[in-house]
Amino acid sequence: MRKLSVIAVFLSACIPSQLFAGGMDERINDAVAPLTVLVFKIVFFPVTIGNVSFPFVLFWLVIAAVVFTVYMGFVNVRGFGHAVQLVRGIYDSPDKQKGEVSHFQALTAALSATVGLGNIAGVAVAITLGGPGATFWMILGGVFGMSSKFVECTLGVKYRKINEDGSVSGGPMYYLSKGFAEKGLAGLGKALACFFAIMCIGASFGIGNMFQANQAFKQAVIATGGEQSVVYQQGWIFGLAMAILVGVVIIGGIKSIVRVTEKLVPLMFVIYVTAALFIIFSHITVLPDAFMKILRGAFSPEALYGGVVGVLIQGFRRAAFSNEAGIGSAPIAHSTVKTDEPVTEGLVALLEPFLDTVVICTMTALVIIISGLYVEQDMEGIALTSKAFEQVIFWFPYILSVAVLLFAFSTMISWSYYGLKAWTYIFGEGAASDAIYKLLFCVFIVVGSAMDLVAVVDFSDAMVFAMSFPNLVGMYILAPGVKRDLDSYFDRLRQGQIRRYK
Repeated sequence: MRKLSVIAVFLSACIPSQLFAGGMDERINDAVAPLTVLVFKIVFFPVTIGNVSFPFVLFWLVIAAVVFTVYMGFVNVRGFGHAVQLVRGIYDSPDKQKGEVSHFQALTAALSATVGLGNIAGVAVAITLGGPGATFWMILGGVFGMSSKFVECTLGVKYRKINEDGSVSGGPMYYLSKGFAEKGLAGLGKALACFFAIMCIGASFGIGNMFQANQAFKQAVIATGGEQSVVYQQGWIFGLAMAILVGVVIIGGIKSIVRVTEKLVPLMFVIYVTAALFIIFSHITVLPDAFMKILRGAFSPEALYGGVVGVLIQGFRRAAFSNEAGIGSAPIAHSTVKTDEPVTEGLVALLEPFLDTVVICTMTALVIIISGLYVEQDMEGIALTSKAFEQVIFWFPYILSVAVLLFAFSTMISWSYYGLKAWTYIFGEGAASDAIYKLLFCVFIVVGSAMDLVAVVDFSDAMVFAMSFPNLVGMYILAPGVKRDLDSYFDRLRQGQIRRYK
């Protein structure tokens, strides 16, 4: 009862009373936006070196990605081929019972959370603010982020909790508490785990549904006539419909979620990538110029938004927002995999930033750069991406609307699982606790649909980046164990001790 009373207080604090005053989009935005501004200022506190000012959290993530890449012997390169084999199930043993889902299902569940509107709207935001050069740093951030993803997802499986009913609970909350306890730092580990869980709950409401719902609604407005659309100024109704659909899926837990994501993710990938490739190849003659704009913009001191450092910041910020490497979200999904080798899931996980950032984000960026629309000041987010595609495929806004809904929907259901596991870590397992979180999650879908883009992006960025502080501390301290496990696994693989089943 005490836990439920704490939950009730949390709910009353999180849901502003103004939301129920009139039900209007403006009231929702006015009620939530001030909190967003406060949280954003705290998380993105600036650091100034010389005349250059940048958010410390970005430096924190980028340095970690580079360190793990070098320390793990460039696992993002040498482990890539084997990762593909693992996803194909070549090394899957039919008698492995620990876990709930396959390598492929775990990957699609995690990808469904990262392959979302950050790839469509977030890339547009980065190029609008940082110019084409932001694309270069976005790609580089994705490549280095593969190593961070490997480390955190290996830890997620290594320290996961197998419940009596066979279900799995994992993620930074568990490797921070268990891993630190092994090193005699139980108190610090518990504190970091609780901080991470709180931020993860907030992130699930931000990046996990508010941003997704916001941009999905905006695309629906564009596809149905803009300001003349029947759904214009009715964001909360759109959000309510999405909340109902999400609620139907998330009731069934991770197994219900992966049944949806293993079908949705490949479909989303094919629809979006096919359209992007069609536009890119139909402008093959201007493609070299697009790449030159990216390279010149990446290093030109006259680049938009404060020169090279400004462009670098925008690129890395969008890369981190898109693939979430080092954030600590993906290990929650990957920890549910059926395997006795934690390293195998870390290798599978490194494919996420590659597919998410290096492939999909780069294609989006090329389409926008080819269109030349990024120099226009009256477009932002999804509207810019939609218009860029529409220049070549006039009916594409309708297809994009479907893709956006699929992206948003899949991201929401995966992030609902992340947030739920963080919630139950704090408030305990149980049907009542689960139901309260899922209801609150659906409420924030409605909130996000009605808020302004800037407020939603700032809140999402603040919450998700705050998760990286405790997560990276844990990754640094526990990395030596991961390296030993990686070296041992590759040694046994070379010696033929790791059996192939296909």
